[in-house]
Amino acid sequence: MPESAMTPYILESLRNPAAYPVQTRAVELVQTHISWLFLTDTHVFKLKKPVNFGFLDFSTLDRRRFYCYEELRLNRRLCPDIYEQVIELRETDAGAAFVGNGKVIEYAVMMKRLPADRMLDRLVDSGRISVEEIQIIVFEISRFHSNAATSPHISQFGSLEQIQYNWRENFEQALPFQTTTLPLDVFETIRSYVETFTTSHSALFAERINNGYIRECDGDIHLGNICLLNNAAYIFDCIEFNERFRYSDTAADIAFLLMDLDFHSRSDLADAALTAYITASGDSSIAKVITFYKVYRAFVRGKVESMQLQDAGIAHKARAAAERNAIRYFRLAQGYCLRSVLPPTLFITSGTMGCGKSTLAGQLAFELGLATFNSDTIRKQLAGVPPETAVKTTFGAGLYSKEMSQRTYRKLEQLADNELASRHSTVIDAGFGTRDERAEFARLAASRGAEFIILFVQCHPDEQRQRLRERSSHGDSVSDGRVELLDQQTKLFEPPDVSEGRIISISTNEGAEFTLKSIYAKLFRS
Repeated sequence: MPESAMTPYILESLRNPAAYPVQTRAVELVQTHISWLFLTDTHVFKLKKPVNFGFLDFSTLDRRRFYCYEELRLNRRLCPDIYEQVIELRETDAGAAFVGNGKVIEYAVMMKRLPADRMLDRLVDSGRISVEEIQIIVFEISRFHSNAATSPHISQFGSLEQIQYNWRENFEQALPFQTTTLPLDVFETIRSYVETFTTSHSALFAERINNGYIRECDGDIHLGNICLLNNAAYIFDCIEFNERFRYSDTAADIAFLLMDLDFHSRSDLADAALTAYITASGDSSIAKVITFYKVYRAFVRGKVESMQLQDAGIAHKARAAAERNAIRYFRLAQGYCLRSVLPPTLFITSGTMGCGKSTLAGQLAFELGLATFNSDTIRKQLAGVPPETAVKTTFGAGLYSKEMSQRTYRKLEQLADNELASRHSTVIDAGFGTRDERAEFARLAASRGAEFIILFVQCHPDEQRQRLRERSSHGDSVSDGRVELLDQQTKLFEPPDVSEGRIISISTNEGAEFTLKSIYAKLFRS
């Protein structure tokens, strides 16, 4: 059978439960840019797509067979009971199948199916994960690293020259995405950071080599490749197709997990994971390179997600999700670069309800790694009200009385002070509608030797009213802002002026990405 005709033939035949050597009620197909995964009730059968991306070459049957066996061998290091065998796909009278004695037309890796609800990405997103469970995973990774192979040949992959080569390749392969997921300004910020860091830290890379930290690692430790089951960590689907991506600094390996926890808005777990890894491994010098390798992991992940946009075989919904993820990964990579030059800073938002303060604060906090505290959430916590419980009251009364507002701002001030005392930047998401309210936080920043920046947020009145109407109709927002209260708040609002400190004025009419681009241009201007 010609290889060019194989794809539709395989996809059609392997939807039949009778094509498998295990009993199954149904077969589900999942695609990535390099694989087809057929999920039965108990097992996964993984076939490699006949693609060649330069860094990965599955273009011939012999290559796919070889890399199936490599996948089996390498993944048994961390999942010896999960990866069962390489299995032959054969021609039969009923079509392609993993049973029978017909001609071999393809190879697949057969592995046990792990429960989807115990995958780490799902556990993290649903809040069903503890620091203790993260430590179980990290201790397993540390143990794996301590036993991983190393040699003079492997150590070469930690050299400055090799690291720079990997980055040049990444930048070249990402060029097609500058019109979709990787805007030029984001690309240039990352490239500038990488060039500066690599050229000024050659001695650090040499030190990592000399201390034995370049090993045969996993290469793909993101949340979707980890299953936590019965207090044991199953880490699967390592890089088998290119030793250059597997032979790396152990810091680069653990950085993938840390970056992906940041991506899923759980930087607290990322911090706990890094602390646990340093304790388990004794690698205290990892702190010098971990941000650099987080940038690398976020960029590669953005590139891989972007590649799915070029695969017409992947469903539209999946491609749309890949596009959103790619943009977010690239922006996280940029954020790592920018936060490395951000001094301790207290950001406060200032604006009327519905102008986009919280969306902006959340995205800024995500990209720059800031703790963020929201006045609506704190206000309801102080009152013992669940955050998403709607509280409808007249303007300035009840939960929104002057006394309650003062309590809320004092609590926000305390939370900000805790962050600044640790030399951490933070963003306080509140209306800050009076000069007095802003002045208290300006004094706090000065007392801690921190920068003070007012983010003055505005949008077109029609857009603002539309947002408030939509928020009220959905009924699931922590904010109780309503259209009928906007005019009263606007009349009392005191716009900030230059006498109060540094002001960055922002319009949120064009979306968060454009807004942050404007902020960064002012915040990090030379």
